[in-house]
Amino acid sequence: MPRLAAASLAGTAIEFYDFFAYGTAAALVLGPLFFPTFSPLAGALAAFGTFGVGFVARPLGSVLFGHVGDRYGRRPVLVASLLLTGASTVAVGCVPSYAAIGVAAPVLLLVLRFLQGLGLGGEWGGAVLLTAEHAPAGRRALWASFPQVGPAVGFVLANGVMLGLSAGLSEAQFASWGWRVPFWAAGVLAVAGLWLRSSLTESPRFLEIDDHARVPLVEVFVHHRRLVLLTAGALAAGYAVFYAVTTWSLAYATERLGVSRTVMLVCVMAAVVVKGALVPLAAHLGDRFGRRPLCLAGCALTALWMFPTVALLATGEPLLMFLGILGALLAFAATYAVIGAYLPELYEPRVRCTGAAVGYNLGGVLGGALTPLAATALAEDSGRVPWGVGAYLTAVALLSLTCFALLPETRPVPTARPVTADG
Repeated sequence: MPRLAAASLAGTAIEFYDFFAYGTAAALVLGPLFFPTFSPLAGALAAFGTFGVGFVARPLGSVLFGHVGDRYGRRPVLVASLLLTGASTVAVGCVPSYAAIGVAAPVLLLVLRFLQGLGLGGEWGGAVLLTAEHAPAGRRALWASFPQVGPAVGFVLANGVMLGLSAGLSEAQFASWGWRVPFWAAGVLAVAGLWLRSSLTESPRFLEIDDHARVPLVEVFVHHRRLVLLTAGALAAGYAVFYAVTTWSLAYATERLGVSRTVMLVCVMAAVVVKGALVPLAAHLGDRFGRRPLCLAGCALTALWMFPTVALLATGEPLLMFLGILGALLAFAATYAVIGAYLPELYEPRVRCTGAAVGYNLGGVLGGALTPLAATALAEDSGRVPWGVGAYLTAVALLSLTCFALLPETRPVPTARPVTADG
């Protein structure tokens, strides 16, 4: 289990590194470089629009790779998704700017972002299922939380590289070529990830299935439509909060408040590190007390903390901004930590890869794709404190709370130890 968990964590870290590098670049430089004829606001919205395309592609990736995972095994999904995401990320770093090739530049960016999302849509289901289906029932949430730590590691890697380049280069150098370096580095990381995953064995639960679904997607939507919609709505808040405080806040703080890009990246990265470190602890609580109670608590805390978050962000003070971001991410972590076990347990094994991945990635469309766009537009119409953003995030958190309340508990009930004559 430690070797399997480490390989899954490394793989998700690499794929989310690719995804987050684009989000940071969208917040900092893509607008002026690829949409220079737009106003600053319109350019930011257009850059976040290409960011959102990756989320739209993720459910399609979950359908494509979910079919492979349910029909042919979880392991092939891990290799194919990593190759696709890594190759498209390296290509993003090679796209010429609008000044060089005109409208073809944003079109290429859009296509490559779509391919990134397609690969990431398959990654989560394969990595989490392979870990969860190997894990002992009583510690399934704990072991399945290690792939969930991967996004935090990927975020810190992506933003750490961006931070180092931003601090070490002039504005002109960073805009010219510096922002491309994290995308080129994705190629090296993808090769390392493929090497780590080459020795993984297939899930024992998959090998036990005698009657594989012929078309898993059809079976999921015939028999599990309600479950897919509820899981998508339940996960929307986590996506919305995460991308609000890690992507939209970068653009808001640097452009509206005049906060240094370096300072803002440090605040966000420090909060993500704390969140990532606490995910296994929260998952352990999920093994002891259940998946659903932790998810309900996380959504409730999220709803309560969104207005304080935007108020603290609006101060422009680094420490207060950090506390606002940290509180939001800790509330998010309570839910996110157990999802690696919770979603697979909700679906029967023969369609588990498709069902869990589609629900997870549809939640990304609802919460992640629209949030930077909505938050940017709402903040533009607000005063110094973007209360509209707080109201939007609170509403999404309440939607997720309702959906989790309608889902069942899935924690395996421990079997009682037989009592012998001698006690």
